[in-house]
Amino acid sequence: MIKFIAYLLYRSFNITFMTKRAVLLVNLGSPDKPKTKEVRQYLNQFLTDPYVIQLPWVIRRLLVSLFILPTRPKKSAEAYQSIWSEKGSPLIALSEQLKQALQTKVRLPLDMAMRYGKPSIEKQLVALVKGKGITEVLFIPLYPHYAESTTKTSIEEAKRVIKKYKLNVSLTEQPPFYQQDDYIAALVNSAQSYLKQPYDHLLFSYHGLPEMHVTKLDASKNHCLKTNACCSKPHKAHETCYRHQVFQTTRCFAEKARLVPGTYSVAFQSRLGRAKWLGPNTEDRLRELAENGVKNVSVICPSFVTDCLETLEEIEIRGREVFIAAGGETLTLIPCLNDNPEWVKTLTSWCQLRS
Repeated sequence: MIKFIAYLLYRSFNITFMTKRAVLLVNLGSPDKPKTKEVRQYLNQFLTDPYVIQLPWVIRRLLVSLFILPTRPKKSAEAYQSIWSEKGSPLIALSEQLKQALQTKVRLPLDMAMRYGKPSIEKQLVALVKGKGITEVLFIPLYPHYAESTTKTSIEEAKRVIKKYKLNVSLTEQPPFYQQDDYIAALVNSAQSYLKQPYDHLLFSYHGLPEMHVTKLDASKNHCLKTNACCSKPHKAHETCYRHQVFQTTRCFAEKARLVPGTYSVAFQSRLGRAKWLGPNTEDRLRELAENGVKNVSVICPSFVTDCLETLEEIEIRGREVFIAAGGETLTLIPCLNDNPEWVKTLTSWCQLRS
């Protein structure tokens, strides 16, 4: 009887016995300023991550130091300058808005961290555990699709910090949510007003990934990218297959939004280096659409939940230039989820399930 009463109190008032919980949202990150120096520091941290450029350390270090950092920071800084606002980096500012909106719905302590740049996972985890006595963290990587260069590196960084500081805390990790009903519903809801506007074609542009990042995770070594239909045939490799998961997001979105077959397609953006990447490339696809008579294209980027350099500059600025130069007339970027109320509601439900 006593146990039953205690259980009712726990469910009704969110009283926790033996544990003190918190939520830590994690996004990719941004340089502190749109200047060459700060962008170089950011890229150095990002590109030397072994989960991003998956080469032996010496080769990775030489590649980054000799071929990327001497030129790319200046070019990237100019790109950041084109989207920087009075509030700073759009990714950081919009992430802060999401955190504030979510905190009004969730009674647990909640914070936001970046895998690269500030605020770091290290700083936020240490502050939660040592500053607030947190003993369990619901760790939510804000990446819908699994990739070692996003999901795994964020989780491994959290584990590194826990080990380094001997933190008495456990991590409960939110799995990839690429086809969860609530995520798909929020995504469609956020795009609805744009889908009602006239357009000729809807392009799903996902962040690119080297093909080797996909094939190395296929334990069978005989499924991923072996045939054009590999992503549509059930296989255990799909649990960590980025390509399969983005196609699933597209399929679920199309069904929920009742898109007409033939009026949408998938492409991949943000390539770096000479490795073979997943295709088709977004800019190539935009050119192809324009050359085939498509005048008005809408672009949605479901691999990002927050607008950032890749959406605001790469798609809305450079992508539009490519499309118009090839004969198109208008390109409309459908914003990411950002702090959309349905997305906040979805995140709230995830937090409450674990609270």
